[in-house]
Amino acid sequence: MSVTVDDLVERARRRIRRVGPHELEGLVAEGGLVVDIRPAEQRRAEGALPGAVVVERNVLEWRLDPHSDHRLPDVGDLQRPVVVVCSAGYASSLAAASLADLGYERAADLVGGYQAWSEWFARR
Repeated sequence: MSVTVDDLVERARRRIRRVGPHELEGLVAEGGLVVDIRPAEQRRAEGALPGAVVVERNVLEWRLDPHSDHRLPDVGDLQRPVVVVCSAGYASSLAAASLADLGYERAADLVGGYQAWSEWFARR
């Protein structure tokens, strides 16, 4: 029996925390890491996410694996909250679940992605 991508997203979301746009600033203030996985073209079209570390999806696991020779310098604390952000909040669910597989105990994604954050930010 095969599964659909919707099944994969649903399974991923059961394993991670999902945070709303209004929660990002607080998580960062507490030492959390926000990772923007959108490709460069999407970031150019939609805009940058202030305070986020840009790690495109195709290299995410290598940059955040504490044991990888290609990891980011500040990565290594598997208890640190990490919030993954994509454009609309679907790819980020799958990516956050992958980080949970690497051992990140507080892996999360942003509900609605950058688009939801941008709308929320505009209303502030």
